[in-house]
Amino acid sequence: MAGAVSIRVRGQVQGVGFRPFVWQLAQEFGLSGRVLNDPEGVLIEAEGGNLDGFVAAISARAPKLARVDSVEVSPFAGVLPTGFAIAPSRGSGSETRVTPDAATCPDCVAEIRGEGRRKGYAFTNCTHCGPRFTILRGLPYDRAKTTMADFVMCDECRAEYENPADRRFHAQPVACPRCGPRLWLEAGGREVRGDPVAEAVRRLKAGEIVAVKGLGGFHLACDAANGQAVAMLRSRKRRPAKPFALMAHEAVLQGVANLTEADLAILRDAAAPIALVASRGILPDELAPRMSTLGVMLPYTPLHHLLLDAFGGVLVMTSGNLSGEPQVVGNDEAREKLSAFADAFLMHDRDIARRLDDSVERGDPPMILRRARGRTPGTLPLPPGFDEAPQVLALGGQMKGAICLVKNGQALLGHHLGDLDDALCAEEFDKAVADYTALFEHRPALVAVDAHPGYRATIAGRRMGLPVAEIWHHHAHLASCLVENSWPLGGGPVAGIVLDGTGLGPDGTIWGGELLLGDYLGFERRAWLRQAPLIGGDRAAREPWRNALARLDQAGLADRADALFPTAPREAVRHAATRGFNAPRSSSAGRLFDAVAACLGLCAEAQTYEGEAAMGLEALAHRAGFSHVAYGSAVDGAEIDPSPVFRDIVADLTAGSSAETIAWRFHAWLANAFAQRARELVRSGEAHAVALSGGCFQNALLLGLAMRALGDIPVLVHRTTPANDGGLALGQAAIAAARQVRGAESN
Repeated sequence: MAGAVSIRVRGQVQGVGFRPFVWQLAQEFGLSGRVLNDPEGVLIEAEGGNLDGFVAAISARAPKLARVDSVEVSPFAGVLPTGFAIAPSRGSGSETRVTPDAATCPDCVAEIRGEGRRKGYAFTNCTHCGPRFTILRGLPYDRAKTTMADFVMCDECRAEYENPADRRFHAQPVACPRCGPRLWLEAGGREVRGDPVAEAVRRLKAGEIVAVKGLGGFHLACDAANGQAVAMLRSRKRRPAKPFALMAHEAVLQGVANLTEADLAILRDAAAPIALVASRGILPDELAPRMSTLGVMLPYTPLHHLLLDAFGGVLVMTSGNLSGEPQVVGNDEAREKLSAFADAFLMHDRDIARRLDDSVERGDPPMILRRARGRTPGTLPLPPGFDEAPQVLALGGQMKGAICLVKNGQALLGHHLGDLDDALCAEEFDKAVADYTALFEHRPALVAVDAHPGYRATIAGRRMGLPVAEIWHHHAHLASCLVENSWPLGGGPVAGIVLDGTGLGPDGTIWGGELLLGDYLGFERRAWLRQAPLIGGDRAAREPWRNALARLDQAGLADRADALFPTAPREAVRHAATRGFNAPRSSSAGRLFDAVAACLGLCAEAQTYEGEAAMGLEALAHRAGFSHVAYGSAVDGAEIDPSPVFRDIVADLTAGSSAETIAWRFHAWLANAFAQRARELVRSGEAHAVALSGGCFQNALLLGLAMRALGDIPVLVHRTTPANDGGLALGQAAIAAARQVRGAESN
């Protein structure tokens, strides 16, 4: 390579130490020139030395947090400086990716435990770790456009920031106790004197609840080994059964959970998510009632490390919010909303630019269940065939809100926003749309929405003044799985097994247990669960006995329903079902799980959180092992009728079979019933693979049984995007983009 060149690096290359990395490479390869950030990523203008070796090293040796999408080289005709410089950023706006927040690196952990000037400093970070998206106000990623802008660097921090050989070179959140954010503890509306970490730990050990300000919002912390403290937190938060997230150092977690290598890989990742792991049964059952798993995470900020170093055990670290509301982020907001829960507040004065819950992931089989802090705003490349896709904004569904932006061949799936039936979550949804579109200079040509006219996201999309693409709920689930697996636009149809709670179908009924044959451009419904009434509408999702009664009555077992639910208003419910009064027909697999769980006595009267009955049923089934025979046998036809299964369940209960065995046999029947029909579509040549999507496939046992039943047939599954409605917007965006691409091709 001869002469001066301009090198454009695209991808996740801002806020990861990329410019100092390039500077160091330039010294190594003898180049002169400059490197800078601009709206498209990183721009290098260079000449001399070994340019070929330099260009090759950019991708091969990129910083740990970087993701290089492309390195484009072109001739440069301008004047370059002698030596090699890091130049000021140019322009504004964004054509590049933003780095997610990253867990504290080992060097910074060692520093806060050492004897230097950052000993015990809760805001220590460098180019390899620390806050990114949660402090970002605008691009390019420079300190002036973050919530660190008001903290003026002291001379020592400035020297580190300007020294290319220092690991803090151009680390935008760099700070120390002299010039950076301050930590304090307050109780009763007043700041408590003394070391805030030591005082917080004293209170935690005494059984108190402490609100802790983290990266994306506040947590509520208490001693996980103290059953009384856990019970008090549940009582104050009015959260009777939903599992609490836990935090501890890795060595401590090894003592309370059976951590596999897959678990450890997730926990040690820079994203530092909550990992679902097998419990040893040592901690109080109240942490995760009826569950065989725990949600655990490692400390991911210096403050967390300091707390756990001093505490020495396991802390509950659950989202600081009112039930159903978004996580609290501001200090005044915390005082207002969390005072009824917390005895003290561990606060600081670095603002949080956007609220981000902790991501939730599972190691085996691998899957992201909630995509949030540490994973967003990461992007996915669109599959082959989408090269000419326009900019699309997709708004997701009603539950587990998340939006998706398509731009420059990438899909940016936003963070978890909660359930939009809550007014404050809906407000956060509106903020997220404005935030993402402004931050990434997104100018959508159209907006994609769920076909359900009553969803808040759908209503919001129709008010934007853009062309609207209506997407059927389960088609979007199928497409989201295709995108994640890079299925080409012209890759042909697949058999999509889509199992979830509810979603409007084209026939006007509520779907949820479907086998679709389709691709990005369309689908046919080839098989489905026999429909049953959702008696009471939304109440059916909250009261599992209603679904059990409907299914038992269908199976000719009304007398059994009477015996199981003697105090329920059975006749009134049956009358409503017969007349079709507030009892829409549904093929929901989620409600089928609820029905079986209620038959086994799992939260039959009411669920206190979404999925409680189904999660309890899965936990039961896991304890049964794999030595049982599935319910049912070979089946024909498009309708999958669970009535014979309910007759078998009643027979097993009468014979004294264990609830664990019944739960496992049901899981295996459901997996086999859909897998058998999906296999037929592939073997006949109508489908080229099978895709598994929908919230029910968060169930690790169901997913494993389905994959086992499909055998050697190609199977597409979710790993890096949620199978639940958190991934819905990704599928909507892909379908809308595909229609535009094919429409343009036909003109």
